[in-house]
Amino acid sequence: MKNNIKIYRAIENITQKELADELGVSRQTIVAIENNKNDPSLELAFKIAYRFDMKIEDIFMCDIE
Repeated sequence: MKNNIKIYRAIENITQKELADELGVSRQTIVAIENNKNDPSLELAFKIAYRFDMKIEDIFMCDIE
């Protein structure tokens, strides 16, 4: 699943570590999600969307082909 987390982090000028700490996950989790190596749980996807005050579909895009 593709995502725009890196873009929204840049807009708010926060690091992967800061975002991870706010969400209660490791920095490695954020790195893996940003690099499309891992998909977040539904709960984490909602937390990320809520953190950036966005809809989930604004942050995550399904790459069905």
